[in-house]
Amino acid sequence: MNIQTHHFSQEASGKPHVPQSVEDAIKTLIEWVGDDPAREGLVDTPKRVARAWLEYCRGYQEDPAYHLTRTFDEVGGYDEIVLLKDIPFQSHCEHHMAPIIGKAHIAYLPKNRVVGISKLARVLHGYARRLQIQERLTNEVASCIWQHLEPQAVAVVIQANHACMSARGVNTPGVGMTTSCMMGVFRSDAAARKEVMSLMGL
Repeated sequence: MNIQTHHFSQEASGKPHVPQSVEDAIKTLIEWVGDDPAREGLVDTPKRVARAWLEYCRGYQEDPAYHLTRTFDEVGGYDEIVLLKDIPFQSHCEHHMAPIIGKAHIAYLPKNRVVGISKLARVLHGYARRLQIQERLTNEVASCIWQHLEPQAVAVVIQANHACMSARGVNTPGVGMTTSCMMGVFRSDAAARKEVMSLMGL
């Protein structure tokens, strides 16, 4: 995916400037659903919504792979699984722009180098803070780690709830979705895959 980054100008208050076209679009939506954008409680809502969406989608302004550029070769001979469990995240469904809220488990089997553990969470958030589908998010995180760390294996499992299913349409809350992506040894070796899934508690 070719992501185009943009520079957002700032107001004197330090907040991002909201173009009038964006503000008008949100006012139109408020009117369309049946409310009055001019009433007191909604007067400032268009700007608030616009700035909130800049925050929700700030992943478009970064390259998640950047977080994997600083690695460490001195690992003291460590060559077992590295796992970061239960990483909370939130994203938004590209079909309805409704929240996706869940957690991810990210593991890799180092070959020659490791990365600071917080960087795995940063990679996740860099992709999650875009309009997404869970399947693509899972694959993007795994592929990024695979390409830039060049490990023996990568495993990414994401468990999430989707508001587009719980708050509209079928209106079925409490249903979770699980997706996984296995690469390298975790894909080719059943015993290695079983071990990493067990460490994830799955």
